[in-house]
Amino acid sequence: MAEHTSSSITIEAAPAEVMGVIADFARYPDWTGEVKEAEVLATDEQGRAKEVRLVMDAGAIKDDQTLGYTWTGDNEVSWTLVKSQMLRSLDGSYLLKPTASGTEVTYKLIVDVKIPMLGMIKRKAEKVIIDRALAGLKKRVESREA
Repeated sequence: MAEHTSSSITIEAAPAEVMGVIADFARYPDWTGEVKEAEVLATDEQGRAKEVRLVMDAGAIKDDQTLGYTWTGDNEVSWTLVKSQMLRSLDGSYLLKPTASGTEVTYKLIVDVKIPMLGMIKRKAEKVIIDRALAGLKKRVESREA
């Protein structure tokens, strides 16, 4: 089994507010940095995104990818790669846990690129992606509070 990279951050907001930002794919280009375009291709019976096309620009890696999303209750969403130009696989998730000061958000990610890459370098890249995403999410959610 592939190793995953994960990180957590506490956001001063209720889980529903955090998940609201995570689920608002159209706004990803406003706060994620790497996502230049986001388009919901399909939704589930509750109106949540089931398949999303993302145009990514993460410096050395530019990609047009489609991800399939699975929502578990109100506090967890996971995704898996449907199609990509640069990636062999991509699995990730956000898990939200209420805390006394808001919500602890844990982001897990496993990426396998089509080009050869050392495991250590790949994990470092995953960590950078996760940390940037969590920092952007925190900033986006907490600025909406004001």
